[in-house]
Amino acid sequence: MNDINPPLQSSRKMDWNLLHTFVVIVETRGISSAAERLGRKQPSVSNALRRLEEHIGKKLIERSPGNFGLTDAGTLLHREALEVYGTVTGLENLLRNVTDVVRGHVRIVMASHVVSPLFDDCLSEFHQNHPEATLSLEVTTSAAALTEVAARRASLAVCLIRERSEKLEYRRLYREFFGLFCGPSHPLYGRKKLTRTDLRGHSSVAFATDRFDDVLRPVALVRADAELDKNIVAQSSNLEEVRRLTIAGLGISALPIHVIKRDVEDGLLWRLPPYENPPPIDVHLAWNPRARFNRAETTFQELITGKIEQYPIEDRTYI
Repeated sequence: MNDINPPLQSSRKMDWNLLHTFVVIVETRGISSAAERLGRKQPSVSNALRRLEEHIGKKLIERSPGNFGLTDAGTLLHREALEVYGTVTGLENLLRNVTDVVRGHVRIVMASHVVSPLFDDCLSEFHQNHPEATLSLEVTTSAAALTEVAARRASLAVCLIRERSEKLEYRRLYREFFGLFCGPSHPLYGRKKLTRTDLRGHSSVAFATDRFDDVLRPVALVRADAELDKNIVAQSSNLEEVRRLTIAGLGISALPIHVIKRDVEDGLLWRLPPYENPPPIDVHLAWNPRARFNRAETTFQELITGKIEQYPIEDRTYI
């Protein structure tokens, strides 16, 4: 066996299992006893020692009947091996006691006025568990939100879905129902026992997506049935602005019933027919599975999808 060899021939190719076997051989002072401790057969342990000596390029142990001793190279390697294992053990203990801190930024783009207790609970829980992570919520149209996610400029989208893209993943976050409402200055405000025919001829306020070929098609059908699509005097893609225009008396609009419940109680809005079978609209969570999420993004996405799977849609339906 050569006396001179490049250091460890290439430490990148070192089999650390061989090194561990060598340490056990030295500690038990024999191949047979090492095999017993390791739960392996004696030829396997003997072969491991041979392979390590070939890799190092030096004889490590002098063996003869009744004699067991380390060569100079063996003594040096054993000392260094103990240092390595001491370092590894220290690292394991250190990492065991270190809190796995989640850092990073989560950018969520969403449709206006998303009202979901489950979503709010996720925001609260995420912040409490990972205070060093940051969040941003940006309101935009559903189409723009999906574009941002598809382009990997946003972490998640909370929005309405017209057509599903094969490039994105979706989960239904919650279901809401739309009703027709008017403001205090409207001639139908405060009147009871109204029918759909009472709505005909009145002006209306619409969402920009309140069309037969868009995400609010069920709402558009209700509006069309009441003949409210013939005199649209104002529109917006933002729910808050549609609400504002309706309260201001510009016309009748369709709004999520659970979102403006407080406005009805406060006398700012008045519910109009139809009162039965209001149109349902699903709000979805969407993300790009090809995006390289940071740890904060991954943690939040797993948190909210886990909540969605935990609660049936009946518990995520608001009216």
